[in-house]
Amino acid sequence: MKKHIVWLLLAACVASVAIGCGKKEEEPEEPVAVEQPKEEKKEPEKPKKEEKKEEPKDTIPEGKAKSYLTGEWIDEELAKKRPLAVMIGNTSDALPQYGVSSADIIYEVPVEGSYTRLMAIFQDYSGLDKIGSVRSCRHYFIYFAREFDAIYTHFGQAVYAEPILARDDVHNLSGMDSEIESVMFYRDPERKSPHNAFISEEGIKAGIEKKGYRTELSDTYAGHYKFAEDDASVQLTNGEDALVVSPGYFVNKPWFVYNSSDGLYYRYEFKDKHIDGANNKQLAVKNILVQYCEWSYKDENGYMDINTMSGGNGYYITNGKMEKVTWTKDNEDSPARYFNEAGEEITLNQGKTWVCVVRDSYADRFGVYATEEELSEARASEE
Repeated sequence: MKKHIVWLLLAACVASVAIGCGKKEEEPEEPVAVEQPKEEKKEPEKPKKEEKKEEPKDTIPEGKAKSYLTGEWIDEELAKKRPLAVMIGNTSDALPQYGVSSADIIYEVPVEGSYTRLMAIFQDYSGLDKIGSVRSCRHYFIYFAREFDAIYTHFGQAVYAEPILARDDVHNLSGMDSEIESVMFYRDPERKSPHNAFISEEGIKAGIEKKGYRTELSDTYAGHYKFAEDDASVQLTNGEDALVVSPGYFVNKPWFVYNSSDGLYYRYEFKDKHIDGANNKQLAVKNILVQYCEWSYKDENGYMDINTMSGGNGYYITNGKMEKVTWTKDNEDSPARYFNEAGEEITLNQGKTWVCVVRDSYADRFGVYATEEELSEARASEE
């Protein structure tokens, strides 16, 4: 009986195991991973550097425009105004000159007897009551003035200039024009003729009104020089040092001395500082252009012809340095363009410019020096 019970228990166990082994155990189903947005670790915020915004190069201050003569910002109405080009005597008897320190550009050009005469170009002559002494015209100065669309002012003229001055498109104010002489020009009783004729702001305006000349630049005028941007000074780093500059003129023997503290070239002639009698200031400019021109004599009296169309060599001088240039013109009235040795049009620094027009056959008289003492020694050896 007991044996029977044991067998029954054993059979039950075997059956139980058989049932368990016959069923395959299922693997637990992996839960589908739901991607949760990752919480980014927030780095502690770094203080933001204030970004320096670069001003556009052509940002125009309200009511301002760039001057065609200096590249500087001036009143926009003034910038539209035609400049005035004035013939200025430059012999020792004509000194001191008046008002010339207010000019934006000065041309110095040879005339008879190896003297030079100046042509001062003014964008703004307001407030000036004495400019001069005003001297006579030489025909080639007219073409230099027309490069700036300027009204040309003189007291008399050489015979060779008369047909050019008679042209309808040449706007000139002459002290020998009875229509305007009395309203525009006056004589200084303390000066000897021919160095005693002067003009003023009031007289200039009266003369222009009397002649009926337009007072604004031509719509087609596009400027003369290419100027540097406000924050981009021209340094000519590969140029030759030019601290003392002698153009090489015979009689007045002028020179310029560079002042590194203000970046200007100060002018000397006739063995002394070149002073404006109106304010006792020495003339100073930012740029010097030396422009060599072909030339000849027109008659036996030594009247000179400067070829304003010839093209040629020259120098650009600024900030104590100098580079060689060439210049060309498209026609008699177009501006001269200056190019560096790479063939690129040069960029001038903003400010006043002195243009030394030199006869090409005297190019060897030009010189640059480290000091004024060196210049004096060089001149002494020539004598």
